[in-house]
Amino acid sequence: MPAPRTLYAKSGDVHLAYQAIGEGPRDVVLVLDWASHLEAVWEQPFVQEFITSLNRYARVLWFDMRGVGLSDRVVEDAVAPEEWMDDVCAVMDAAGSKQAALIAHGHGVQMALMSAATHPDRVASLVLINGFARFSRADDYPAGMPPEAAGRLLAQIEEAWGTGAAAAYLGPSVASDPGIQEWYGRVERFAATPGTAIAKMRAILSLDVRKVLPLVGVPALVVQNRHDAFVRSAHGRYLAQELPNAQLLERESADHWPLPDPDLLGAIEEFVTGSRRQELIAERFLTTVLFVDVAGSTERVSAIGDQRWRELLDSFEETVRRSLVVHRGELVSRAGDGILATFDGPARAIRCAGDIRDAVRRTGLDVRCGLHTGEVTRRNGDVAGIAVHIGARVSSAASPGEVLVTRTVRDLVAGSGIVFDARGEHALKGVPESWALYAASG
Repeated sequence: MPAPRTLYAKSGDVHLAYQAIGEGPRDVVLVLDWASHLEAVWEQPFVQEFITSLNRYARVLWFDMRGVGLSDRVVEDAVAPEEWMDDVCAVMDAAGSKQAALIAHGHGVQMALMSAATHPDRVASLVLINGFARFSRADDYPAGMPPEAAGRLLAQIEEAWGTGAAAAYLGPSVASDPGIQEWYGRVERFAATPGTAIAKMRAILSLDVRKVLPLVGVPALVVQNRHDAFVRSAHGRYLAQELPNAQLLERESADHWPLPDPDLLGAIEEFVTGSRRQELIAERFLTTVLFVDVAGSTERVSAIGDQRWRELLDSFEETVRRSLVVHRGELVSRAGDGILATFDGPARAIRCAGDIRDAVRRTGLDVRCGLHTGEVTRRNGDVAGIAVHIGARVSSAASPGEVLVTRTVRDLVAGSGIVFDARGEHALKGVPESWALYAASG
């Protein structure tokens, strides 16, 4: 799935980075935990799968909180909770959204609660995942983190921020997967410096929005993973008990991150829409993924104008459609000037890419093509998995007019008559180790 475009909304004097993903009959505002950088987080296939599942029935708006990620840096001590409501509304206004369901996670739950209490006309419902109204312990709140544990947490941030070591307890079910720790370390580094991260965590530990809970009248689904070591289950039970219109869903999971598990995705869909269209069943299979992107599109639009550019894109899409039919490919998604397709044979995928490149070149366009073969997950017509991520990165590494493949693809088509030129070892963003890439011809 092509990376969405990052835009900016203005909230007072602060610029908030946000993305609007997909289309649908309703809007969902997704507020993930604070350690975020939209473009780095998006690199992770399970994040893409989670958002794609929401796109089945909604447009998704998500953003980096003020002070972190791609949004303006601010002094953490100067961030007042009431500014959060302005931030949520500012993103909705920038995207033309009048009302939305808020799906919030971790510290983002505090922001969502404040927003729902203050702007009930803008918030249709709440889904609160592994969150809390107060994070630290108090005499009247035994669910919170005790002072000694909070001290250890701050020390860990000081010592290990940017390494991704926290993935071990934030996502234990996936922490040992290839590239997860490296990816989360990059998210941490892109989200904030260690000093900013410590200031943010100190602010979270001092924040208490429990008095807001009786004022939240919108329907709320409180999702709590029973074995989450970071946000203990008593936090979720407290929210469900104190919110006037809430239901509690406790899950047998140790993850703090909202992973795209079928039961969670189905429960969210049913709560937000009132129905669950079908049980979300993931199909895993081996395939060759092909990414094709038009090179130099921004400069070309400026040179020839929107109308002529639209005509060229229409011609590009028709060329892709015809080539996929000839080479038995399946179009998975298109976004702007890029497409993602899958093939049951890598040789057909390479020849299809070459045909597309040659045909569009005659119209004055150049494309970059990237291919990789691996296991993917297909759910509701879309595909996800590390193989998709690798294919996208290979396409980004290709030069205009080049069909670039991984060694896996090259080895699978030995004897096909396709010729390869070595393009050296490449570091693919978000993927561990280096990868040998080859330009295909013939």
